[in-house]
Amino acid sequence: MIIEDDLTIAKELGKVFEKWQFEVVIVEEFEYIIEAFREEQPQLILLDVNLPYYNGYYWCREIRKESDIPIIFISSVSDRMDMIMAMQMGADDYIPKPIDMQFMVSKVQALLRRTYDFSMQAGNMEFAGVLLDIPKSKVIYQGGQADLTFTELQIMTTLFQHKGEYVSREAILDDCWQNNQFIDDNTLAVNMTRIRKKLKSIGLDNFIETKKNYGYRLKGEGDSV
Repeated sequence: MIIEDDLTIAKELGKVFEKWQFEVVIVEEFEYIIEAFREEQPQLILLDVNLPYYNGYYWCREIRKESDIPIIFISSVSDRMDMIMAMQMGADDYIPKPIDMQFMVSKVQALLRRTYDFSMQAGNMEFAGVLLDIPKSKVIYQGGQADLTFTELQIMTTLFQHKGEYVSREAILDDCWQNNQFIDDNTLAVNMTRIRKKLKSIGLDNFIETKKNYGYRLKGEGDSV
């Protein structure tokens, strides 16, 4: 699904992806983006920042309330704070304009492959009574559930794999963003803040513990600080 108010750009993107055998939906009624999303059920969204009525950050936040679908922002604004804002709203990547079409296609292919192959091949993981449901991209605890974006799911999978041992920031970044655009501590910190907020909503206020200047771990009952 392409959500871009410059229809010349949107149609150009659409033609490129159709050549690569993608089915493309271009949104043209920008008041009804959520309705279009629900009707079409896309597998990935390309989302412009500057849109009529509400900006892309707003729509990303609204979509994230009901889906962990991969979302890539496309924008002529390439300021670092705009990129961080996109990640805070739940985006998986951010590509500035002018768009390198081959680069864009490669990004989309890689993100789709990682998202859906990873989810289908992986199963569930458990630590200290907390279940990570990888196919459904959820954390489940005492009947409560928290939905995760794909990037958040990758972070949690890495932590669950280490079963309460500290994992360095560098190791998490290597696992999560290999060949991706955002490979820095700011991105990891934004995602960690987002994850902690979701975990707190289901009663897991201190499930992730930070070791200053090193990394993170999952904290089980009885673990020392």
